[in-house]
Amino acid sequence: MTEASTAPGGTPRPDPAASLGGDGGAASGGGAGGGDEFSRGFGRFLVARAVSWAGSAVTLVALPLLMYQHTGNAALTGLLAALEAIPYMVLGLPAGAWADRLDPRRVLVVSNLASGALLATIPLAEAFGVLFAAHLLVVAAASASALTFSDAAGFRALAALTPPGQMGVATGRLSSVSTVIGLAGPAAGGALAAGLGAGNAIALDAATFAASALLMARLPLGPTPLTGPSSAARSLRADIAEGLRWVWRHRLVRTLTLLGVGNSLTAGFITGLVVVVAVRQLGLTTDDGRVGLLYAAAGAGSLLASLMLARVQRALPVGWVTLAGLAAGLVFLGCWAASRSLVTGALALLGWQAANTLVSLNGIVVRQTVAPLELQARVNTSARIIAWGGQPLGAAAGGVLAEHAGLGWALLLAGAGLAVSLAAGLCTRLRATHRLATLTAAASPA
Repeated sequence: MTEASTAPGGTPRPDPAASLGGDGGAASGGGAGGGDEFSRGFGRFLVARAVSWAGSAVTLVALPLLMYQHTGNAALTGLLAALEAIPYMVLGLPAGAWADRLDPRRVLVVSNLASGALLATIPLAEAFGVLFAAHLLVVAAASASALTFSDAAGFRALAALTPPGQMGVATGRLSSVSTVIGLAGPAAGGALAAGLGAGNAIALDAATFAASALLMARLPLGPTPLTGPSSAARSLRADIAEGLRWVWRHRLVRTLTLLGVGNSLTAGFITGLVVVVAVRQLGLTTDDGRVGLLYAAAGAGSLLASLMLARVQRALPVGWVTLAGLAAGLVFLGCWAASRSLVTGALALLGWQAANTLVSLNGIVVRQTVAPLELQARVNTSARIIAWGGQPLGAAAGGVLAEHAGLGWALLLAGAGLAVSLAAGLCTRLRATHRLATLTAAASPA
């Protein structure tokens, strides 16, 4: 995964980790005043997020299953995963800047309603016998675009709903809920897709977005004053440029971010081929609910990495954490390619996801440690977009290779991203880095 998504490969669909709004602590914007208001407002926000995350965990499994059921085409299934990732690459930076200028409640409501409406067209089209691959691809890209704005507004909303000193409590609650959903949701999604049909399972996701929008509409958030169009545009460009410059000038952050591209390239291959591997190699069928267990195993891998992270960072220099994660990822990728049963496949995917997540989380924590407070949001957004850059390419390439050259070749080449990043990392100064404890938030760009 990339940047701590619980989905295999880190496809940036509504990502619980990305939606926590952890950078929001640096934002201004009218935090809730008292504890009672915090409980009411944040509780509603938490429930709304949980409802939409649960629905999206179903679609995480149901959408690629539906594509493969209708087409039997690995290339189109891989393209689906790529199109879900591209909108964040394109819209992530401006969405983050715009979210600071607009009413976050309105952005959350509109984006959730848009996502729900788009997804609702899938079961309707299937019911009338007019569902085609192009329809699924368009909905995947459009709904991911809407959710990019929803996630950006979530940073602002969390800051506004959380009193000073309570950000850790709020983030912990969100993280706990997202972890449970990441583990149980995909398995439930596989069962629902098998029992109700993949199209009807997606209809449930559409309903969860509508419910989430209703809850978001009642959040105790005030509007954000808007600036003039010309000054807003200049500020947007300046904000984006400043964040990108900082990432590039800081040697350690730059290196970890660029190595993340190879990590995400391999993640893209795996994301686009989970269903294909399950059917062609593990002996499952497209209507087998156990496909969801593979996604649940990936969620368990993400959880394992998050539990290991602090201990690993205390024991190893931050550069070695990334190098070890890349090496372990290659080993587990080989196990995934060699798997011929659901059990071995799930264990291999769990191990690979843990290694992949460890690399991603290590980069995130380093950025949060060394970046100046006033640049936290822009630095992390910029680095996430760069690190995610290989994911859509890997997803699309993996599907095409599996369809035309064979699944074996696709899985073999899936390791190219990890191998290149590991080799490049060994040639840099990563082995000479310090442990996390020695890094300071006031570190100057190298």
